[in-house]
Amino acid sequence: MRSQWAYYRRVFAAYVLGGNSHLTFWHGTPEMDPEAPVDRLGQYYMTFAGKAAYPGPFDDRGVPLLDYRGSIGRQYNPVAIAQYGLGNHSLYSRTGSDEAYRKFLLSADWLTDHLEPNFRDVPVWNHKFDFEYRDVLVAPWYSGLAQGQGISMLVRAHRETSNEKYLEAAHQAFAAFLCSLDEGGVTWEWPDGGIWFEEYIVHPRTHILNGFIWALWGVYDYMLATGDPQAYTLFRRGVDTLVRRLYLYEWGCWSLYDLPGTRIRNVASPFYHRLHVVQLRATERLVALPVLGSYADRWNGYLRNSWYRRRALVRKGLFKLLHY
Repeated sequence: MRSQWAYYRRVFAAYVLGGNSHLTFWHGTPEMDPEAPVDRLGQYYMTFAGKAAYPGPFDDRGVPLLDYRGSIGRQYNPVAIAQYGLGNHSLYSRTGSDEAYRKFLLSADWLTDHLEPNFRDVPVWNHKFDFEYRDVLVAPWYSGLAQGQGISMLVRAHRETSNEKYLEAAHQAFAAFLCSLDEGGVTWEWPDGGIWFEEYIVHPRTHILNGFIWALWGVYDYMLATGDPQAYTLFRRGVDTLVRRLYLYEWGCWSLYDLPGTRIRNVASPFYHRLHVVQLRATERLVALPVLGSYADRWNGYLRNSWYRRRALVRKGLFKLLHY
């Protein structure tokens, strides 16, 4: 209950009192980049235009900080730093902006410098603050999402600069995908061979959809950069799992955020529902599987139904009150 009240206070401060916060950073408009190449490294598969235009706060070097308000305050978040860098890389790719290029490499350098061993000596990007999800994630905690997007950043930095330090850091970060959760990695495996890259390492597992897809893109980017057969195998297994288990995220009139096993299912917020649509369309471009586009089309259709939107909002609010 204490963690729920802390969450409510932070949400109130962000949405009612206004100003920049971690929520305003995350909840922009999801956009696929139709110009992103799919057979080689180039600009990222989403534009992250709003991330590139982030107004701050920043540290004294210009690395973005997120303001979580309340007792958490301003913190480095590895995912935010990766998305800020990817957004600036896309901006640089389109415009040739020297400032965007500088911000891109600033993010890549931070990621290179802050990769550190976890409790199993697996190199990860740690979050240095406690955070409320279903359980309190006690610092330092790491994330499959951070590992994936950090890798997506680093292999692009290596491509742009040929500096081997970025590729070496990507090699180290990829190790987390080769390890189970018990081994200090981010990969969950079902008896049938399905795998999931967990955004939050909690028990029981919750299998967050958006975090898995972004992590999957990181494995794909590592495969493109290195030709590593282990990355190829992981990516194909991940895509197969996504296709076979996507029906579990279908609520009938909306998509689900995760699969926590609670009595009331956790429907996605409008932002995350839109993000699912964009992610599925972008992934369809990578793997040419029409089933992903079919889900994206159906879920996008739900957005046009005002009754579905209201029903999803009510159910989301009820879930938040009763669970997390």
